[in-house]
Amino acid sequence: MNKFNRPSQTRQEKQVEWKPRTTLGQMVASGKIASMDQIYENGMRIQEPEIVKHLLPEIKSHVVHVGIVQKQTDAGEMTRFAALVAIGNEAGWFGIGTGKAAQMRNAIDKATNSAYLNVIPIKLGCGSWECRCTQYHSIPFKVSGKGGSVTVEVIPGPRGLGLVAGEDIKILLRLAGLKDAWTKTFGSTSTMSSTAIAIFNAIRSTYKSG
Repeated sequence: MNKFNRPSQTRQEKQVEWKPRTTLGQMVASGKIASMDQIYENGMRIQEPEIVKHLLPEIKSHVVHVGIVQKQTDAGEMTRFAALVAIGNEAGWFGIGTGKAAQMRNAIDKATNSAYLNVIPIKLGCGSWECRCTQYHSIPFKVSGKGGSVTVEVIPGPRGLGLVAGEDIKILLRLAGLKDAWTKTFGSTSTMSSTAIAIFNAIRSTYKSG
């Protein structure tokens, strides 16, 4: 537990009763759309977090960062919490989101819901010249992404290598579904919010570039 008394572990999302509010939500609830792939292949926009929870029931979330934001107003200094949360099913779907609120728990909930709306597919594969297998344990090719002053490179690794990265980065890559990869980081990597965005931009390019 850290100084903000927030949970640091990756947690499984609980299922609650869902009443769809959008056409896409109704199609998912009725079974007309049965997978996330159908949504992305048809260019549909996700506007309800429950859609992702319904189609990816094994989804997990991880609180990447919680900070305090202070703002000076006419009534005095206003303090709020700012949270960044990552989600993933450890099999090719990943998202990050941010949220602010007067209470830490509400900020985390807002960030989690935002992450569901920002979920993206990750193309998994084996791009390592040392391995060349047909399993989906890494990524097909080297990718890089930038977030603030941070740049992250993710390089395909052979089976059994594991994730060669700092512990925080390992957690995010595992959520996305990577098991083996090298990583290189540049910039102020102690800023986890920027690092998380850099990772998101890097691995999302597995589809943009491929």
